[in-house]
Amino acid sequence: MTDAAPVAFLGTGLLGSGFVEAATGRGETVVVWNRTDSKARALERFGARVAATPADAVRGAARVHLVLRDDPVVEDVIAALRPGLAAEAILMDHTTTLPAATAERSARLNREGVRYLHCPVFIGPSAARAGTGTIMVAGPRPLYDAVRAELEAMASKVDYVGERPDLAAVRKLCGNAFIIGLTALVADALAVARAADVPAADALDVLNQFDPSATLRGRGRAMAAANFTPSFELAMARKDVGLMLETAADAPLAALPGIASRMDALIAQGRGELDMSVMGASQ
Repeated sequence: MTDAAPVAFLGTGLLGSGFVEAATGRGETVVVWNRTDSKARALERFGARVAATPADAVRGAARVHLVLRDDPVVEDVIAALRPGLAAEAILMDHTTTLPAATAERSARLNREGVRYLHCPVFIGPSAARAGTGTIMVAGPRPLYDAVRAELEAMASKVDYVGERPDLAAVRKLCGNAFIIGLTALVADALAVARAADVPAADALDVLNQFDPSATLRGRGRAMAAANFTPSFELAMARKDVGLMLETAADAPLAALPGIASRMDALIAQGRGELDMSVMGASQ
């Protein structure tokens, strides 16, 4: 392989397309494949070449990037590309996947001679085009060292988490839990505000009254240490959640009913006088 060898991207949805646009903008020779051919064809205007099959896409490629939907699709595409995969090529999988399946896949592929790294991202399509965001990498250190410079061209931060193959997958799920959970809570806060005839902008202004990130970090550290010394008792927090639910009335809610249910279970166990961070207790 030489530096002029092409790079292949398999999976050209919103994120994959962003990566391809950035790669072609850097002057790389890019070959793409997607199950929906029209999504791959849309990238021809940026200079990408469209391959008919996964094996054709990776033939001659030094680096192969997978940006796919889930574990079954990853397995199907890897099986389909292997006839064209060069022995020295490195396969980087950016798909958000199940940790257990990722660990098994990484061990199996590397044992079979496929040079595989799991590289999930905290990057949206616009960030992919701009080369910003974070890429996490788990897998054999020599493989990471071989592609580190290329990954650093794709993101503002590359975090090698070590050789444990499922660690980046776990971290990705934890990160997405924060993103999805916080989004659900914002939706519920706005539902409470609307039910009380308060404009959404006014409800969001409360975020200027305190630092949510500091609250998250502080409560998170308490949960991680199983330190539930009360500063905001669970029973009092449950009272407040009850007020939220009553105010929201029949409005659709994404997170608060589940939070109330968890609180009720803990209070029934006699934990109502502990800090509300006891919601993070392992039992």
